Amino acid sequence: MTDSTRITTPFDRTSTAAEVVAGIPLSGKKAVVTGGGSGIGVETARALAGAGAEVTLAVRSAQAGEEAARDITATTGNQQVRVALVDLADPASVAAFAAAWYGPLDILVNNAGVMAAPETRTARGWELQFATNHLGHFALARGLHRALALAGGARVVSVSSSGHLQSPVVFEDIQFAHRPYDPWLAYGQSKTANVLFGVEGSKRWASDGITVNSLMPGAIQTNLQRHVSTGELDALRARVGGGGPSWKTPEQGAATSVLVATSPLLEGVGGRYFEDCAEAGPHEEGGPRRGYAAYAVDPEAAARLWQVSEDLLDG
Repeated sequence: MTDSTRITTPFDRTSTAAEVVAGIPLSGKKAVVTGGGSGIGVETARALAGAGAEVTLAVRSAQAGEEAARDITATTGNQQVRVALVDLADPASVAAFAAAWYGPLDILVNNAGVMAAPETRTARGWELQFATNHLGHFALARGLHRALALAGGARVVSVSSSGHLQSPVVFEDIQFAHRPYDPWLAYGQSKTANVLFGVEGSKRWASDGITVNSLMPGAIQTNLQRHVSTGELDALRARVGGGGPSWKTPEQGAATSVLVATSPLLEGVGGRYFEDCAEAGPHEEGGPRRGYAAYAVDPEAAARLWQVSEDLLDG
């Protein structure tokens, strides 16, 4: 993607989700935000609800979800904020959520995730970060495919991270069965998978009017970092952008997700990677932790990951 063809917007890293969606009417639209009970998820949901969308918070904790829904309704006046339970690490839970959905779905924000978790296996033996960050969201989008197609022009938002620069998807050992477990490599692999999902998803579902894009929200202190030490957080912040920018607020962190979900500038646009409210370019080796790695947008890797994901879920 050349500089001249990249999508730019009037917004930047300081913009908030509310600023990005201002003036975009979402009344009559339906949205699902995973991890919508906290962090950038709740701010993503708040901005969509503030613009008039009916928003479902897809969460693991009913209590956290209900508290977030009440808060969003109180601040936006939107009474159409729902809560539904889903455990992305459990395929049966994801299938139940998708089966219960009725009617069209205009926006799916795959936002929930875990970062740098200790080595943990799901009931099916999958590494937790790959299972949650990628497989769960892949299964959810696939399960909701008919609803997305019914909407006409639906958008799927895949929240990735600059952490994807740490590792490609290691197809020979995705589950860390034969190599030492490294929480950051596992996280990086799962975030690369989020970008690859956007590449292949947009290709496969273009005829259904569905676009899938991925993004880096920025450095934001949320519950996502519950497994990360203070020292690691400081080092992480210093690496993002190369110059150690200040943390974004959750409202700023949600801005790129909301932009990808709603901006008229992205009409019909899919398979691209965004950061700081604009389409990103390729990562420059040795430079700041910005942009996308070549392996994260490789169409062959994207097609392979799709097949591997289907095999794991259907096997």
